[in-house]
Amino acid sequence: MGDLTAGHADRGDGVRIAFAGRAGAGPTIVFLPGYLSDMTGGKAMALDAWAAANGRAMLRFDYSAIGASDGDFETATLTRWRDDALFAIDSLTSGPLLLVGSSMGGWLMLLVALARPERVAGLVGIAAAPDFTDWGYTQEQKMEILSRGRVEEVSAYSDTPTVTTRAFWQSGEAHRLLQAEIAIDCPVRLLHGQADADVPWHHSLHLADRLRSADVQTVLIKQGDHRLSRPSDIALLLDTVAAMPEPR
Repeated sequence: MGDLTAGHADRGDGVRIAFAGRAGAGPTIVFLPGYLSDMTGGKAMALDAWAAANGRAMLRFDYSAIGASDGDFETATLTRWRDDALFAIDSLTSGPLLLVGSSMGGWLMLLVALARPERVAGLVGIAAAPDFTDWGYTQEQKMEILSRGRVEEVSAYSDTPTVTTRAFWQSGEAHRLLQAEIAIDCPVRLLHGQADADVPWHHSLHLADRLRSADVQTVLIKQGDHRLSRPSDIALLLDTVAAMPEPR
């Protein structure tokens, strides 16, 4: 069992990124949380426990301005969070990587894989949500973001509203991937609940079609919601990670 190492890593500008990592066999599992989620969520902790029990290397971390990391949320962008992920894997891991991305984290795992193709051995998306700044807001909400600088929505997961800033939205629009082939060639597994009210399941089918890799499998869970955090959902995630092909 790899001992847990937790702390903060300075990304070079005085902003410290909180992380928790385990040494072990590779590829190193890197969990990428969803929008406003942190590294202590149920799926991340279940993966960490599985990694500990199976001697696997794993890294969890919080994006800047999220969880235990430093930063100002008002200036957070998708680009900044992608760069946080690249900083974390570049400075805290070595060797092949297995990226596991939840919701927005599924968008970030694609961006990281495109930036580090020589290191990424596989991807597992959980209700992956690339391009959600395009399809996830009404035209009225987009106009509000541009005119007011932000939009607030009632959250199904928190007592506080979900805020999207103009800076984040514009950054997301600059990183859209689904208009063309996505030049990723590693094995990819996409898990998606058909009762997902936040990211409709057909987005995973669209993503699977856009990926260049020939080794892409999409698993639909008929009654699964957006979180996919029921015991059966967690078991499926762990089985999926365990069955990922070894890097060549």
